[in-house]
Amino acid sequence: MIQKVRNFTDSTNFSNALKVTLASAIPVLLFSYTGNFQIGFNIALGAFLTYPSDIPSNRKHRINGILVAALIVAGNNLLVNLLYPLPWILYPAIAVMIFFFSMISVYGQRATQVSFSALLSICLAFGHIHEGWEMLQYSGLMLVGGLFYLAISLTFNYIRPHRYAELQIAECIRLTSKYMKLRGDLWKVDSPREKIIEKQLYLQVELNTIHENLREILIRNRSNSNGTSDQTRKMTLVFISLMEILELALSTSFDHNKLHQKFADHPKVLATYQNLAYNLASSLKAIFKSIESHKKYIPKHSLLKDLEALEKVISDYEQELGKEKASEGVWMLSNMLHYAEKQIEKIKIVERAFMPNFNSNDYKGRDKNLDKLLTPQYYPWSTLRENLSFSSTIFRHSLRLTSTIMIAFLIGSLFPFQNVYWILLTIVVIMRPGYGLTKERSFHRIIGTVAGGLIAFALLLFVQNHIIIGALAITAMILGFTFTSINYKIGATFVTIYVVFVYGIITPNINDVIQYRILDTVVGAGLAFLANYFFWPSWEFMSQPIYIKKSIEANRDYLNEISLFYNNKGDVTTSYRIARKNAFIEIGNLMASFQRMTQEPKSKQKQVQQVYKLAVLNHTLLSSLASLGTYIQTHKTSKASEAFNVVVQTVIKNLNYAITFADLEITEKMANSDTNEDLAMRFTELKNMRAKELKEAHLSEDDEFQLKMQEAQLVIEQLVWLTNLSESIVKASKQLHQTK
Repeated sequence: MIQKVRNFTDSTNFSNALKVTLASAIPVLLFSYTGNFQIGFNIALGAFLTYPSDIPSNRKHRINGILVAALIVAGNNLLVNLLYPLPWILYPAIAVMIFFFSMISVYGQRATQVSFSALLSICLAFGHIHEGWEMLQYSGLMLVGGLFYLAISLTFNYIRPHRYAELQIAECIRLTSKYMKLRGDLWKVDSPREKIIEKQLYLQVELNTIHENLREILIRNRSNSNGTSDQTRKMTLVFISLMEILELALSTSFDHNKLHQKFADHPKVLATYQNLAYNLASSLKAIFKSIESHKKYIPKHSLLKDLEALEKVISDYEQELGKEKASEGVWMLSNMLHYAEKQIEKIKIVERAFMPNFNSNDYKGRDKNLDKLLTPQYYPWSTLRENLSFSSTIFRHSLRLTSTIMIAFLIGSLFPFQNVYWILLTIVVIMRPGYGLTKERSFHRIIGTVAGGLIAFALLLFVQNHIIIGALAITAMILGFTFTSINYKIGATFVTIYVVFVYGIITPNINDVIQYRILDTVVGAGLAFLANYFFWPSWEFMSQPIYIKKSIEANRDYLNEISLFYNNKGDVTTSYRIARKNAFIEIGNLMASFQRMTQEPKSKQKQVQQVYKLAVLNHTLLSSLASLGTYIQTHKTSKASEAFNVVVQTVIKNLNYAITFADLEITEKMANSDTNEDLAMRFTELKNMRAKELKEAHLSEDDEFQLKMQEAQLVIEQLVWLTNLSESIVKASKQLHQTK
C-alpha cells in the first residue's frame, strides 16, 4: 500500500497537478491574507488557464508554448471585456476566435494544448466581466498568473530535471515487456493467435506515443543544448536499445503452427524456448519495477543460462534424430536461437544502464544523427489553408464546436441559467473531434459532477471551518488534476468537489451553486454529444482510407530504403531510419483509427472487417520488411542480384496499385501482362541459384559458404512472402474501394 502511494505521488500526473495547484493556491492564499482576494483569484485564474499548454518537451519549446498561452489567455480576456457592451460585434468576434483557436490544432500536440487554453479563457471571460481600468488590470493579473505558473514549472524542472524522462523510459520498458510477453503467449499450442496479434497492434499505438514523447524530451533537448549530461546519454542509449528490441521482436516472426507440428514429438524443445521468451519479457519488467520503486536493479533471471539450455536441447534433438534427418529442424531452431541471442544482447545493455558502475562512454557513437529523426517544429500558414475544407477532421470539429457554443449562447439568453459560461466550459472540455471520446467524456462528466456535488454537499453539512474547507479544496484540486488524464470520471468528481468547496468559502447559497452546476453540466454535455452526432460528424470510416494509404506508403518507402541498403551496403542511412520510424508510426495510427471506429455507433462502423484485415496485412508486411532489414544490417551480405531488384520493384508496384484504389482493374491487367511472366522467371532464377548451392554444398564446409546459403534462403522466403502480402493488400484495398 505504501509503495502504491509512493508511486502515485511520484507520477508525472501528480507532479503536474501539484504544479498547477501551487501556482493557483499560493496567490489566493497570499492576497487573501492581505485582504485582496480578487487579485489573488485573477492571478490564480491566469495560472490555471496557462497550465494545459505545459507539455513535456525541450526547455525552449516548453517556455515558448507557456508564454504564448499566457499572452493569449490575457488577450482573450481583455478582448471579451472590451467587446461585451457591443453584442452585435461581440458574438461574431467570438465565433471567429473560437473557430481560429480550434483550427490551430492542425499544428500538433503543443498547438492543441495552447488552443485548449485559449478556448477556456474565452468561456471563463464571460464569468467575470469588468469595465474601464479594471478590465486592463485584471487581464494583466492573468498574464502575471501565467508567468507565475511558468516560474513554478521551471522550478520543478530544475529540482527534478530528468524525472519525466525516467518515468517515460520506465513506461516504455513496461510496454515493451508486455509486447514480449504476448510473443511468448504465441508459443502455446492452443493460443488465440488472432486475439494476441490484435493486442499487439493496440500496444503498438501506445508505444508510438511513448516513443514520440521520448524523442522530443531526449533528442530535441540534446539538439538544443551545448552538452549532454550522463543521465540524458544513458536514457537515450536505453531508448535506442528498446527501439531495437521492439524492431527485432517485430521482425522475427515464426510459423508457430509449422513449428508445433515439426516438434510435436519433442515438446521439450519448444517449452525451453517459450521459457526463454517469457524470461526476456520478465527481465524487462524487473527493470521497470526497479525504476518505479527507486530500488537497485538486481537481475531476476539468468538469461545466458536459459540460452545454454536452449542450445543443449537443440544439440540433444540433433543427436536423437541424426544430423541429416534433423537438419531442417535444427535450421529452424538455430533461427530462434539467433533471435534470442540478439535480444539478450540488447536487454543486457538496458540492464547495465541501471547498474551503479555503468559508463555511457562505452557506447559512444550509437546515438549519433538521432536529431534527424525529429519532426521539424515550424508553423507555416499553408498547413492551416490546406485544412480549410470538409475533408479535414479538425475543420469539421472547429465548425462543430463554434456552432455548438453559439447555440449555447442562444439557449442562455432564452432560459434563466445562472452561469452560461459553465455550459460553454463543459462543451469545450468534453467535445472532441471523435464521436466515441466525446460520448464517453459526456457520461463521465455528468456522473463525476453529480457524484462530486453530492459528496461536497454532504461534507459541507458537517464542516463549516473555512481553513479546513480550503485544505480539502486544495487536496481535491490536486487529486482532480491527477486523475483527469488517468480516469476522467474520478477526475471530474474531484474537480467538482474542489469547485463547490471554493464556492462554499466565497458564497453562502451553496445549494444553488450545486444545483446550477449540475444543470449546466448536463446541458453542456448534452449539446456536445448531440453536436458530434448531427453537426458535420467526423466518422472514422471517412478518414480511414487516408490512414490506410499512409500506412501502405510508409511500408513502400521502407522497402525502397531496404533495397537501396542491400544494393549499396555501407552504414545505415538517416533516410532508412526515418522510413523505418514512419512505417512504425503509420501502422499505429491506422490501428488507433480502427480503435476509434469500434467506439462509434454500429451503423457507422462501415467496412470494419476490411479495415481490420488491411491493418493486419500492413502489420505483417512491416514485420516481413523489418525481418529483411534487420538481417542485412546484422550480416555481411553478398551483392544483390538483378532478380532481387525485379521482385522488389514488383512488390513496390503492387503497393502503388493499392494506394491509388482507382482504375484498379486496368492497372492489375497491366501488371499481369507486363511483369508476372518476368516475375515467375526471376523466382525460378533465385531458386535455381539456391539449388545449385545446395548441390555444391559438399564441396565447401566453410562458415562463409554456410552464411551465403542462409542469406539466399532467407531472402527468397522474404521475397515470396512480400509478394504474396502485397498482392493481398491490393485485393483488400480493391474490395474496400468497391464497397464504399
